[in-house]
Amino acid sequence: MSRIGRQPITIPEKVRVVVEGDLVRVEGPKGKGSVRVAEPVHVTVADKQVVVSRPDDARRTRELHGLTRSLIGNLVRGVTEGFQRVLEINGVGFKAEVQGRSIHFSLGYSHPVVFPLPEGLAAEWREVKVADKQGELVLRSHDRDLLGRTAAKVRALRPPEPYKGKGIKYAEETIRRKVGKTGAA
Repeated sequence: MSRIGRQPITIPEKVRVVVEGDLVRVEGPKGKGSVRVAEPVHVTVADKQVVVSRPDDARRTRELHGLTRSLIGNLVRGVTEGFQRVLEINGVGFKAEVQGRSIHFSLGYSHPVVFPLPEGLAAEWREVKVADKQGELVLRSHDRDLLGRTAAKVRALRPPEPYKGKGIKYAEETIRRKVGKTGAA
């Protein structure tokens, strides 16, 4: 049996979980979301817990069992606590500015880059003047998948380069630095 799949999900106060056929809807104080459940896996709600079960031990069913439990668990956690991702912007003159539903970046290109924020996501810019670090961009959402995809798109605007580390990187990411060219001896 899947170690993740067999763990029940405790439903906190102020969270509503509804199972409608193959669709699981979760509503809470930070938002709402839904996930489709694949065919052989069954989801039941009882006694303030969500239980994900499977009918057999086929490989595909075992894979979907743990995946479905994780997706529903992330939905429940997202609507109660929410998720956040911190991106650091390094480089002289690199900065970001949140204006309404878009982020305006100055990343060393000949033009400013405007990144529209998807619905259900909030952004905050924090100035940090330490060495080469210009600031941090904090992205918050109740949807973990949307947050991860958006953070990856923002990072792709100017990925960190290995010589000086300039660019946009995740706060927990470590950039392996390369040594530059050696001069003539």
